[in-house]
Amino acid sequence: MTPDSLFAAPREHVETTRYSHYGAKLAESPDPKGLLEICRALNVRFLRLTFTDILGHTKNVEVPASQFQKALEGEIMFDGSSIKGFVRIEESDMLLKPDLSTFRIFPWGDPEARVARLICDVWNTDETPFAGDPRLVLKNVVGEAAELGYTMNAGVEAEFFLFHKDETGAATTITHDAAGYFDLTPVDLGEKARRMIVNDLEAMGFEVEAAHHEVAPGQHEIDFKYADALRTADDLTTFRFIVRNAALAHGLHATFMPKPIFGQNGSGMHTHQSLFKNGENAFFDPDGEFQLSDSMRWYIGGLKKHARALAAVTNPLVNSFKRLVPGYEAPVDIAWSHKNRSPMIRVPDRRGIGTRVEFRMPDPSCNPYLALAVQLAAGLDGIRNQIDAGPPMDVNVWELNDSERAKHQIESLPANLGEAIDELEKSAFMRETLGDHVFNNFVSAKKREWSAYISQVTSWEVERYLTSY
Repeated sequence: MTPDSLFAAPREHVETTRYSHYGAKLAESPDPKGLLEICRALNVRFLRLTFTDILGHTKNVEVPASQFQKALEGEIMFDGSSIKGFVRIEESDMLLKPDLSTFRIFPWGDPEARVARLICDVWNTDETPFAGDPRLVLKNVVGEAAELGYTMNAGVEAEFFLFHKDETGAATTITHDAAGYFDLTPVDLGEKARRMIVNDLEAMGFEVEAAHHEVAPGQHEIDFKYADALRTADDLTTFRFIVRNAALAHGLHATFMPKPIFGQNGSGMHTHQSLFKNGENAFFDPDGEFQLSDSMRWYIGGLKKHARALAAVTNPLVNSFKRLVPGYEAPVDIAWSHKNRSPMIRVPDRRGIGTRVEFRMPDPSCNPYLALAVQLAAGLDGIRNQIDAGPPMDVNVWELNDSERAKHQIESLPANLGEAIDELEKSAFMRETLGDHVFNNFVSAKKREWSAYISQVTSWEVERYLTSY
């Protein structure tokens, strides 16, 4: 198969001018009647009601036009016992309550039978929010921030790989190019795929800021504008779906697996975050050291304090910790800096409205709702308790030896998922943040995953030990 044959022709998109007209009307006051009008005018035939399970997988129930009224009023039920970590078989019925502001029409398919989606909250049949809904967890933490007068803005850099498929259609780890950071065609063969992704994202309401090849062969990054925490989490679930769909259209497989190739950089999800109060950036202080406010230093202190416990949520796979090793531009040390990218936390140079924390630990396999919830909660804990961030480490911490790390009191992140789950399990703060239902089910699932992994005999072990012992 030649490289050119991998790139499909652009698909027909929704009439953006026509949709924008209705979208503007809807944005002012989203309501079921307005959505039904849009669906009729733009030939929407199917509606996907999407939600996210505890492990971060996006699920959906699709309804035809005859059921739109019920769907928009939150009357569609599904079997929660079929979703891991949701409910037991004897309490299976659950309701999907759509967030009408998330209505989007997918920019492909038959223009006479279009498909739209709504992101939903999960509720119990007694009309109460379901405690195991990850979106509710984030909403609760956002509410705590609001009680303190803060709004959290967040932006993520979710990297991903594009791989070839084999003759049966199964995914491989054979990259579709050998390009590197910011390379151009013909070395970068993902350019057309990225353009399709950007077109689709913009049609779904994203403001895309940049798209480029990343460091590793077959690795890419597309950056979209920051928003409030809940919108950013919603956007990330949409982003992952759009990327996979565009890859499929090009005969490729897209993966957000953190470290698919040994010896190459893994995929991170650097999370930029800031708090606003009364319309002003609460992290900026023109008279503070480095023009950073006390609140920002305390926020960093909270992230540092809880980093080992929240690592299991922001880096939830066995494979996640294959990325968090020295030598591949991923953090391994719990430190902060305003000059370099080696520590876990970086403060970019921008000041004023753009003053922010860049948390470099998370990877794109995480549940975005839970990952943003634990980061915000940790930062707020730092502010409430005025946790000292300590001095910035403006040296390359990757090059420090053990005695130098000890001198600067630099802790390391967990070495593996088992260690991270142990840290999470003993954190009363993380239990309170996630709630008992999510906490218990998440810990249980990850313990099983770790147990299954450590019982495996890998090819590395066979090659190393079979003939030596």
